Amino acid sequence: MLIDNIREFIKKKAEEFGAKTVNEFHNDCCFGFIHSEEDNSAGFHDFSLSIFPNEENKPWIICIGVGSEGFKNDAELAIHPGLRRLFSKLVNNRGFCNSNFSDLTTYLPETITLNKEICHLKDGIKKYNKVVHACELVDNPESEEGRKIISSFIAGYSKIRKWAKDDIHRKAVSKALEPFIDEKTDTLKEIKEVLNERKFVVILGPPGTGKTRAAKQVAKNMNAKTFFTQFHAKTSYEDFVYGIKPDLSKRQLTYRESRGILTKALKFAMERPEEKTVLIIDEINRADLAHVIGPVFYLFEYRMKDTNVVIEVCPGLKLSKLPENFYVIGTMNSADRTLAVKDFALRRRFAWYTLKPELIESSEFYKEDFFKIQEIFFWYASNIDLLLQPGQGYFLASSEKEMTNRIRYEVFPLIKEYIQEGLLVEAQEEFNHYFSSRINRSLFE
Repeated sequence: MLIDNIREFIKKKAEEFGAKTVNEFHNDCCFGFIHSEEDNSAGFHDFSLSIFPNEENKPWIICIGVGSEGFKNDAELAIHPGLRRLFSKLVNNRGFCNSNFSDLTTYLPETITLNKEICHLKDGIKKYNKVVHACELVDNPESEEGRKIISSFIAGYSKIRKWAKDDIHRKAVSKALEPFIDEKTDTLKEIKEVLNERKFVVILGPPGTGKTRAAKQVAKNMNAKTFFTQFHAKTSYEDFVYGIKPDLSKRQLTYRESRGILTKALKFAMERPEEKTVLIIDEINRADLAHVIGPVFYLFEYRMKDTNVVIEVCPGLKLSKLPENFYVIGTMNSADRTLAVKDFALRRRFAWYTLKPELIESSEFYKEDFFKIQEIFFWYASNIDLLLQPGQGYFLASSEKEMTNRIRYEVFPLIKEYIQEGLLVEAQEEFNHYFSSRINRSLFE
């Protein structure tokens, strides 16, 4: 009776997600959905949604796997980064998600096959050991939590099969996936916590994610005195730390002392030990860091214990360690690959926090455009290319006309440049369809 109830439940969910007809299968150990072209009375190919049930008060297993006959239509689908990315979010530490959905040779880990919680399903799981790509335990399939897990896997399978035909279906799919995919984090709080622990943090992320704004807001939340600078290709040690510059106000050639912003921030921190001091370095990767920071960089060593070494910052200022109330926040555009940080000394001395594009609750935020771009990146981008996704700042506008112009003159050129550089090529047709329908422009013009 319980199994019949759940079978009816998943059929209704499939219809809710847009399936007009579903190709069901069932055998002695499991039941579920298979590709519409497959014969449900024999061995089948391609991705399937399977549930391993039992009538006892013990966990069930729901999984995405490949039929025993291997791939026929889904081989190309299997290599999409978004497929694994999607189901990895639906699985917790009791389940399993394969690192390669095109792999049909890797056995399930022993954490699943030898799990005492599901020993009653051992024979059924063993039969499909090499073709299960993602699975999750369901303690009680009729509970609210159990149905939420089952619904999320059906929603994931519906995206594979493209069941959704209208906004009602798509919203139902999104609602089922939202508790697992929509990661709500307090980024400012997290950055502040990392900064308090590590002292020196680099905030990196795609353009438009608000890196500089986040750095300034964190400093403000700390009630800190803030010093701000922006690095560029010509930034020098003399600009940042200390140097001698000609005094142009004199008739004769004379020189004056020039203290850089690092020296000013350090002196402020030393003179006011009770007050937190934050130095923000915008675009920290745009300068030659070894040249700009010089020997002072030694003092940035995390938990430095060797205080016998004294570094001269400038005449009259020598330090063996940085002040306890001194913090540094750098920002870095992760999409600017030509300026990638190659200095491992910097990576070791700083903590790294990645900002991701996120939803903004504002009447001026165009959610539909944001979600469409996000979905293409989610499905087609590699983990590295995911750092290229335009941030939420691109989708803020005071009117539909302004938003259309932002898509036409900002988002469209950015995506076109990515593709011309050989990035996100697998997604070019999806992007082209979006831009053609949104602003009547083609990437291939």
